Amino acid sequence: MNVAGRVDALADGLAAGGELTDPAWRAALHAVPRHLFVPPVAWADPSDEPGYAIDRERDRSAWCDAAYSDRPIITQLDDGTSDVRGGKGRYSSSLSAPGAVVEFLELLDPYEGDRVLEIGTGSGWTAGLLSHRLGDGNVTSVEIDPEVHERAARNLKEAGRAPRLVLGDGTEGWAEGAPYDRVHVTAGVRDVPYAWVEQTRPGGVIVLPWMPGYEPGHKVRLTVGADGTASGRIAGGARYMMLRAQRPPAASGPGGGGDVREREATVDPRRILRAGYGLDVALAASLPDVSAVVADGDPARVWLWAAGAGAQTVGSRVRQFGDRDLWDEVEAAFFRWLKWGEPERGRFGLTVTSQGQHVWLDDPGRPVTG
Repeated sequence: MNVAGRVDALADGLAAGGELTDPAWRAALHAVPRHLFVPPVAWADPSDEPGYAIDRERDRSAWCDAAYSDRPIITQLDDGTSDVRGGKGRYSSSLSAPGAVVEFLELLDPYEGDRVLEIGTGSGWTAGLLSHRLGDGNVTSVEIDPEVHERAARNLKEAGRAPRLVLGDGTEGWAEGAPYDRVHVTAGVRDVPYAWVEQTRPGGVIVLPWMPGYEPGHKVRLTVGADGTASGRIAGGARYMMLRAQRPPAASGPGGGGDVREREATVDPRRILRAGYGLDVALAASLPDVSAVVADGDPARVWLWAAGAGAQTVGSRVRQFGDRDLWDEVEAAFFRWLKWGEPERGRFGLTVTSQGQHVWLDDPGRPVTG
């Protein structure tokens, strides 16, 4: 395998797409080759076609192609209880797509000598890239899964990198190494743990995939202030596996008991589904405890659920049950967003304090509430 040629081709594609702009990360891609972190057997997950198993022994060429494509590779299903070659089950660990990795590393923007805490070691590749850039002694990476933790240690050793690897719950950070200049989060986060803010020095930065209950996810860059809060704007889209401690509850559906209320939607649900990411953020902020799955097909379908309540739309027909009318709440948030002038995603931000978090519009002093 011509590793240098494959890395150059990958990097050129990322540069052309705007994900890769810093030559230092291009150098890191060469120094820490991605194929060293791909298991012998895994599941390739392209976004534009069905996934497929890759096996280094059976088809080395396809395995190498997957290793140097801008696509995620699933390395574990159902926390290790399902065979990854089948591709069926909950994705629980992966080697993220290079474009997503580089975008977050560039958003992190570490300086030479910065101390970095990484939440979610996974395959170990991003820890290796950070270690090449900053030095092994400046990188601490926390992983909750023992099997994934051990595999990452082997991968990093083969790549010649030795960051500090911690087996533990990333929501708690790693206080022994604090304070950090940067916190790099590689798993979806619904509620930002305040421990990460406490362990970051004032002026430091936390980057994370914010994955609220209402789809989709968003890149967020928070800066920690001298007052012990962290705040920053949404910087684009992201889709990541959730932190294990923050996985959403299982969905429940109408008809399982209780009072089911039916009506016609006030506004065509397609208008809501297709309004854009700005509305998605407004909905997530207005309904922070609500989870959703949407399918913008024919007919469009939406499933919403929260503790003690749920809703479903099929076309323009709405069914709601439990102690809240969740679709009514969605429509109310939609009309508020219209009154605000239909702001786009980049006008929203997130602030985290010791009391929790809130979304704001244009300015941290303008919180968005339900």
